[in-house]
Amino acid sequence: MDRDVDVEPDAGEEPIVSAHQTSPERTVFTEKGNCDGWIASDLVVGLDR
Repeated sequence: MDRDVDVEPDAGEEPIVSAHQTSPERTVFTEKGNCDGWIASDLVVGLDR
């Protein structure tokens, strides 16, 4: 479902995302303040910075 959003995030402000491991095979990502949106994944890889 696509939707138009008129509000843009403030410059330099990044969303706070948390990762929750619900089982050894599944990780769920949530965004602070957004209880309607989440992403679940059976495969997650770490990022090197």
